[in-house]
Amino acid sequence: MAKKRKKPKMEFRYYQMSAGSPILALLGQKWVQNYGNDVDYLHFHNYLEIGFCYEGDGSLVLGEEEVRFGGREFTVIPPNYPHTTTSDLGTISRWEYLFIDVEGFMRKFIDNPVKAEKMIQRIYSKALFLKESEASSVAAKILKIMNIMREGEEFYLEEAKGILASLLVEIARLNRNSEEERVGEEKGKLTNMITRVLDFVSYHYMEDIRVEDLAKSCHISETHFRRVFTSYMKVSPLEYINTVRIHTACEFLQKTDDPVADIAHKCGFTTNSTFNRNFKQLMGVTPVEWRKRPENYEQQLLNFDIHSEEGW
Repeated sequence: MAKKRKKPKMEFRYYQMSAGSPILALLGQKWVQNYGNDVDYLHFHNYLEIGFCYEGDGSLVLGEEEVRFGGREFTVIPPNYPHTTTSDLGTISRWEYLFIDVEGFMRKFIDNPVKAEKMIQRIYSKALFLKESEASSVAAKILKIMNIMREGEEFYLEEAKGILASLLVEIARLNRNSEEERVGEEKGKLTNMITRVLDFVSYHYMEDIRVEDLAKSCHISETHFRRVFTSYMKVSPLEYINTVRIHTACEFLQKTDDPVADIAHKCGFTTNSTFNRNFKQLMGVTPVEWRKRPENYEQQLLNFDIHSEEGW
């Protein structure tokens, strides 16, 4: 009997924004390190990630593409986009990061919902990896926001939001040019389809989501949908849905005193046994045990304060 092939691992690294801020800044010495040599899997986030590499040598995996980095370069990576950073052996790389709530920010910034949605989809349409010299204006805005967040002077957040609006517009324009030139139209359609499904799950995780209905919304068969989704996300549709539900449950466990049974129901689980089984499979302990160890929240869900230079 043929041995079942082990599925590749994919990690969901979840971030929590501070109230009233569309920006989470990961700055300072914590991010001067040898990246990724003990990690052999990709990860993805729930927000747009912008990374600036000041120095260092290594490789980046962005989806199915691998590129070399060498300093004075930056990345713009959409939410739910698989990627990882790996420094060359024996070397140190210095990165800093911004995580951006693009949807929340753009829908407040632009009073035309159609235009706002168009810009959001444009920003999310692909990952960017550029040298500072190739896009100096974008790089300057990224560095300016990082320094504003680092210094935290009076009205710093209002200043950062003003520059962020300009930065996101410029990113949208960069992706417009690449869209016109690219020939991989089918790949873009696939990305948009998966993004719509992920957005639906993020808003409806508490409901009874059937894979059959997700497939119908994409106008493809359930079998084809399962194959396409799993190939793109490296996890099955149901595994992804349960991951979102469990991470949401962790927030409830950490922030409220609600009974575990009530949290299970709020997060879309119909029975406590199903909730407990899935929670332990993902988090390694039962919900009750996890709640008694709140330090796991920062480690597992990567919840940072906006000024914090501490991280996972």
